[in-house]
Amino acid sequence: MTNSMDKLDNTKDKVLGEVKEAVGKVTGNEELELKGKIQSSKSDFKEKGEKTKEDITRKVNDIIDENKDKE
Repeated sequence: MTNSMDKLDNTKDKVLGEVKEAVGKVTGNEELELKGKIQSSKSDFKEKGEKTKEDITRKVNDIIDENKDKE
């Protein structure tokens, strides 16, 4: 399963990114807004990658277990 520290880091990056984006919009700072969007999107990609890794691990374990049962 996904490491809880990874989840915490992803959540932290998502929240900080959203805050930066909002502050950038309010202050008219387009660079800060963009940095926030990038940070938030980066955490989304990490999260999807972790989910994919978990799904693949689960499937491989299922296949191995099925083959053990046939022996």
